[in-house]
Amino acid sequence: MRQPLRQTASSSERGFVIVAVLWILVALSALVAIFSVYLSNSARALGANDIGVQSEALASASLELAAYRLLLADEKERPAQGSFRFRMDHGEAFVTFTSEAARVDLNKASKEMLANLFEVLGAEQKAAEQIGDRIVGWRSLPKAGAANDEEPLYLASGLAYSPRQAPFAHINELSLVLGVSPAMVERALPYLTVFSNSADIDVLLAPPEVIAALPGMTADVLNNFLKQRSSLPRDQKAIAAALGPAGKAAANLPNSKAFRVLTTIRFDNGRRKSIEAVILLNSAEGKKDSAKGTDNANAKAKDSAKDTEPFKILSWQDEAETGTRPPRQAGR
Repeated sequence: MRQPLRQTASSSERGFVIVAVLWILVALSALVAIFSVYLSNSARALGANDIGVQSEALASASLELAAYRLLLADEKERPAQGSFRFRMDHGEAFVTFTSEAARVDLNKASKEMLANLFEVLGAEQKAAEQIGDRIVGWRSLPKAGAANDEEPLYLASGLAYSPRQAPFAHINELSLVLGVSPAMVERALPYLTVFSNSADIDVLLAPPEVIAALPGMTADVLNNFLKQRSSLPRDQKAIAAALGPAGKAAANLPNSKAFRVLTTIRFDNGRRKSIEAVILLNSAEGKKDSAKGTDNANAKAKDSAKDTEPFKILSWQDEAETGTRPPRQAGR
């Protein structure tokens, strides 16, 4: 009787051990699976981070190279636009730079120019004129001793803020201006700037929508000008003649020190990234002026430190759009 009982007990113990071992194996396999998922996610995160670091390095290099090319030339002979490409590590960068004078400056453009631009972009004439009024009202201080006519308009519309009545700090601030719809803001942003610091535009570079907004422009004159623009010299008389009635408003070609640099990066693994930045060049005139400045040693040291920087970055945008929408209206 004792021997069968011992055999049964021994079989039960072996069965229990096998079950325990199986559970341990299942637990270990689950841990291995969890660890493999963790490693996979970590690898993806590190890869994305690595792409981000490389993108920033390539974009920074593109800004430095663009500034170098622009500063090599005399200010009067400086190219208003250009392009180049270079390769670094596992990516290739294609870079284009364009003078910011190709855009309409929200802080400098006339009310008529602003109204015309929004009409070209699809707004009704009356609505476009009101937008022009509100933009000028947003950026302008009320006249001394005169009533502030802008603030009541915002209060009457139920808005919880009043107009800045100071220059636009960023083009996205346009979305706060009374009467400008989000759709119109999105449509207008590719043609606007706050960095050119000029009421004039460079018609040899500007998009057709901007040229169409010039006071006195007609559809026929616009089409004729666009056909011959590529062959026109940078000469005020030739440009004024080509623009006809609009020539008086656009004969001047501003030499803006601000440039928009678009960098499109293609990596060897197929990934692609676009970065857009606006840079402001440090001109030779600024260096001369600072050298002649105050006799104060500390002031001279500060000026000298600033002058060592060939440019400064005014704006930086990741995943920038590379094109603009077709015009809603080619002329008025």
